[in-house]
Amino acid sequence: MTIEEGPTRHYDGWGGQVGKTVEESTSWWPPTPMPPVEAPNVIVVLLDDMGFSDIGPFGAEVSTPTLDRLAREGLRYTNYHTTPVCSPARGAFLTGLNPHRAGFASVANMDPGFPGYTMEIAENVPTLAVTLRDAGYATFCVGKWHLTRDAVMNDAGARRSWPCQQGFDRYYGVLEGLTNLHHPHRLISDNSPVDVDEYPPGYYLPDDITDHAIAMIKGLRASDAHKPFFCYVAHNAVHGPLQAKPEDIAKYRGRYDAGWDDLREKRFARQKETGLFDDDTQMADRNAEAFLDVASWDELDEDTRAVFARYMEVYAASIESVDENLGRLLDVVENLGELENTIVIFMSDNGGTAEGGEHGTRSYFKQFIHGLRLPADWQSDVARDIDLIGGPRAMVHYPRGWGMASNTPFRLYKGFTHAGGVRVPFLFSWPKGIDEQSRGQVRREYQYVTDLLPTLLELTGVERPKQFRGVEVVALDGVSFAASLNDSDYLSAHHEQYSEFMGNRSFYKDGWKLVTLHRPRSPYDDQEWELYDIRADPTERHNVAHERPGLVRELSAAWERSAWDNKVFPLNDFTGYMGTVRRPFEDRLTEPVRILAGTPTLERYRSSKLVTLRSFRATASLVHGRDDEGVLFAHGDQGGGYMVYVEGRNLRLAYNEYGDLHEVDAGTLDSGRHDVTLDVQGVEDYQWNLTVLVDGEERVRLDGVLMLLGMAPFQGIDVGINRRSPVSWPVFERNGSFPYTGDLDAVTYVPGAYAPYSPEAVLAATIDAAHAYE
Repeated sequence: MTIEEGPTRHYDGWGGQVGKTVEESTSWWPPTPMPPVEAPNVIVVLLDDMGFSDIGPFGAEVSTPTLDRLAREGLRYTNYHTTPVCSPARGAFLTGLNPHRAGFASVANMDPGFPGYTMEIAENVPTLAVTLRDAGYATFCVGKWHLTRDAVMNDAGARRSWPCQQGFDRYYGVLEGLTNLHHPHRLISDNSPVDVDEYPPGYYLPDDITDHAIAMIKGLRASDAHKPFFCYVAHNAVHGPLQAKPEDIAKYRGRYDAGWDDLREKRFARQKETGLFDDDTQMADRNAEAFLDVASWDELDEDTRAVFARYMEVYAASIESVDENLGRLLDVVENLGELENTIVIFMSDNGGTAEGGEHGTRSYFKQFIHGLRLPADWQSDVARDIDLIGGPRAMVHYPRGWGMASNTPFRLYKGFTHAGGVRVPFLFSWPKGIDEQSRGQVRREYQYVTDLLPTLLELTGVERPKQFRGVEVVALDGVSFAASLNDSDYLSAHHEQYSEFMGNRSFYKDGWKLVTLHRPRSPYDDQEWELYDIRADPTERHNVAHERPGLVRELSAAWERSAWDNKVFPLNDFTGYMGTVRRPFEDRLTEPVRILAGTPTLERYRSSKLVTLRSFRATASLVHGRDDEGVLFAHGDQGGGYMVYVEGRNLRLAYNEYGDLHEVDAGTLDSGRHDVTLDVQGVEDYQWNLTVLVDGEERVRLDGVLMLLGMAPFQGIDVGINRRSPVSWPVFERNGSFPYTGDLDAVTYVPGAYAPYSPEAVLAATIDAAHAYE
């Protein structure tokens, strides 16, 4: 860098014009972005897997006084649509692009290599946070992100898709799609993992992220009294595993004993009473589709009803906690005198879910396994004390009957393009921007998640850039609905919209909806199409496809054109290649790794590549003293994992089989230098045989345990400690995180052969067979 001679000259690296005096220069300092005068603050609250009827303003019995106030002072949108699952909804919201164009055809836990599945926001797409920040807003994000490929969430991963590189000044939360709300597996603060061994008693993630959002806003106002802010609060609640605070659960004890059929009827009655639907609207019939059906509550025995009701008590308690935390946040904004000019949006990323299966589960990660040909005797639940449901020891989810009730009055669930999967509650409050006569009204016009970005830009007075990072930006898919705020006769400008997930497809056009319920491994056939007039039949009861074949052909062709335009192809129902393949870069994640004592927890996906569906060895090298004890290495949590530790001079192995704990004694560990090895061999029927060896000598075996699959072990590898959620709750109760007191050098993981039934092995064999015919 060169500074020209003279006291009034400056180099252009600081924004001055080289060769000109201070007086002559018009850009002495870099320009400071200045938002429009009196630009509103923006708070967007996004819940996870919450159905249409789950809050008070949309028919629920759950206590939601904060949301009730927002509905009274703002608007309820009853025809708001989102995507069938979470990452696509988040990507579409932040970019204003249809989900496949944004790169999120699915959740960010796959990577098949097609344009609609990049699982990253493209370089020429400025997010809402980027645009507002560049216009002078402070930008904050707390909670669930789930817009980063799982392969780059580790400490060596490229951070370009992390929140702070996508326009947020500050971030605090979980990059993954889910976590333990009592013991989060991996919190991120800005660009770094949070270093925590044990959470304090009573810790609860929704409280924690709210505390951080409040601190961010308070810190901003202490430093700048005028700068507007955008605060994106993305709760992990109420995604499984369902968890809530004991005092909140207690409030709902007995409230759901009458069951889901009774709950649907009462919620639907309230929905009609409060103007969400016309009196002649009919609720969808009970879900009866194969593998999605729901039994009558009266058919269940008393013990089953007691367990099922407890699940819903926890779910309701979690929603109430979200409402309470939003109230705390808004109290701070009101105390600052800014609530009048703060836009508040509350919504869900998709509908209520059927992930818990027919019977629910107290072993969430076991239930979460999809796409494998599991043994016939595979059980998706683990018997646990009913009082553990909702607490830190049980990873639970409700049976799908509650998901059906959650989505009242609609059909089906998350993951489907029928209304139950994509119509969710939507509240919009802005005291300064909504006229007195409009407050408390209902808007029934069709809107889609992509419409939020252009709407917020219009209301804040911020223009979307025409170029970003030196490249012309892609055109938006969403359209603003700002005009709807004070116009009860508003007609939507969003006339057409495709949707697709796992082969389930739909196309909306001016009140008509073409939709499929696709069965995995079946042809993508036009015979799947159903047709509904959702203006007269919002609950999709009356399929008129056979009465309007010409309209079916028209909308089917429109869906296909839109699919090509939006990078939807190839269609993927998660039954083959696309659910298995990963980019070649990931091969390095399966190489042996030596983890030094004191290393932070190895990230979840990075750890899984060393053990999933394969044999492996883990060897701890240490110098042990007579009275030394503690954890040598641990991998997993209360949802499933394994741990080798020394306690009371004996070497022990704990294996948490999706909540069913096995512990075996490997005998005394003498003083001196040792190599302690856990040898794990993959055998038939998705099982492992485990052997503990000391200096090559076999000490104890544990054979025939179920492999940890799917998302388990959900917490990554620890060396010399078992941080956060423990593998063994009894050991945790006695010793906490139990750091090893001896001289532990490192633990070396050596991945072995894949099991012959692993997707990787099957894919490799298929490729080899194809090459044989070249």
